[in-house]
Amino acid sequence: MSNIKSRLRQEKIAKVLMQASGIAITGSLFLIIGIILYKGIPYISWEMITQTPQGGFYIGKSGGILNAILGSLYLAGASTLLATLIGIPISIYLNVYLKSSSFLAKASKLLFDVLFGIPSIVYGAIAFSLMVWLGIRASLLGGIITITLLTIPIVVRTIDELMKTVPEDLKNVTKALGATKWEAALVLIKYIKPGIFTAILLAFGRAIGDVAGVLLTTGFSDNLPKYLDEPAATLPLAIFFQLSSPIPEVQGRAYASALVLTAIILFIVICTHILAAKQKKHKL
Repeated sequence: MSNIKSRLRQEKIAKVLMQASGIAITGSLFLIIGIILYKGIPYISWEMITQTPQGGFYIGKSGGILNAILGSLYLAGASTLLATLIGIPISIYLNVYLKSSSFLAKASKLLFDVLFGIPSIVYGAIAFSLMVWLGIRASLLGGIITITLLTIPIVVRTIDELMKTVPEDLKNVTKALGATKWEAALVLIKYIKPGIFTAILLAFGRAIGDVAGVLLTTGFSDNLPKYLDEPAATLPLAIFFQLSSPIPEVQGRAYASALVLTAIILFIVICTHILAAKQKKHKL
């Protein structure tokens, strides 16, 4: 009897702790969004979104952050696309062409786990050294290279975990039907397609929000990004530079820029959930 009471007490304590954790995390999220809205809305305007910085923008004069918005979208979009095109074949090779118990498969997954946790500043330093060796200056191309290296482990490890959710019966059926490994891989990819959108979202979110990596490799420019070999502004760097200013007007614009960045990520999240829901409905 006492054992049952002890287990019930432990269950109640665990339930309270989980509820408290959920409330704390949700409260922190609403607090962050609330601060951004409270401090950013008074400074947001159509002019700020549709114009590039004019002379003296970072000391409180006119202009906007269109250059940073486009720079972030170009950088995150290109690097996420490259990371997806590189990461999916790697995941297929590790899970279809190699045995999961093989040394190469285990070592590769361990390596990607390590790469997943390396700070972005390290990627920036490595990419910067590579750029110096190749003679590439700080530019949009340099940022794309850096963020692609940063996001490849995210795509690989996320899809690798998705591959583990594929039922063994489905794998056995493809083998029984005499499918080649490439045909089996296509079946697996189709099964986890909704989850691939999640992997792309994670990569895009990491790419568009990175500061340390692009600080060394992308540079900064008040002009609209037109060519890959030109420096480009990004929203995180624009927020950093504006928030470093002692002028209240410029600091307010930093929160407005953060609001724009949050809105972009929210839009991507909504689109991803819609696509994933459609895929699941189609599969059912």
